[in-house]
Amino acid sequence: MMRIAMWSGPRNLSTAMMYAFGNRPDFAIWDEPFYAPYLAKTGYDHPMAAEIIAAHESDPEKVAERCLDTIPAQKPHFYMKHMPHHMIDGFPTVWAKECVNIHLIRHPARVVASYGAKRDEISLDDIGFHQQAEIYDKLGGIVIDSADIREDPEAMLKKLCAAIGLDWEPAMLAWPAGGRPEDGAWAPHWYGAIHRSTGFAGPEGPLPALERRDASLVAAALPAYEKLAALKLT
Repeated sequence: MMRIAMWSGPRNLSTAMMYAFGNRPDFAIWDEPFYAPYLAKTGYDHPMAAEIIAAHESDPEKVAERCLDTIPAQKPHFYMKHMPHHMIDGFPTVWAKECVNIHLIRHPARVVASYGAKRDEISLDDIGFHQQAEIYDKLGGIVIDSADIREDPEAMLKKLCAAIGLDWEPAMLAWPAGGRPEDGAWAPHWYGAIHRSTGFAGPEGPLPALERRDASLVAAALPAYEKLAALKLT
């Protein structure tokens, strides 16, 4: 039995990775279980916030218990997609010590450009780079860069599986178009591209040019990204 806690900021191939593991016959998946508790606690005005809180468990202690509870659908393994910035002060993380922790990273210029296309307001806390570095310091684990996955999905996913002691499964490379029943209530706002996809997108192009506000965010996030990038799977 394996429980994977995949830590990733937003706009970072994280849903594609969830779909890849969800397409394996031996994995159940869970989509950002601490998002509703995060919204309920902070009161942040995120897209579809009321719908998210209404649709999902908003007690962080109950969510943490479920992370280590019986795996859904009688599957032997459990993949949980988590966002580091959802783990605000007081939210439990001790459960993650019982998991295989993987840290998915992406260059902050790409994250900021993609996030800004979906939401006008954006702050350093929204994109989670410093929180991800803190989670890594606390839990350790494997680091993998989304750009490397997009460059060669099969090679990188095989390396990832080997690094965590998991058998390779070719079904990870493709999935049916459309949503999954495990998608969070926020999917209508955020998941348009992944719902049209049937596999990983191709290699990324040059870094996007950004205006002053966004460039400042990238500069502030870059040290945390570079810290983890130095530890990434190659």
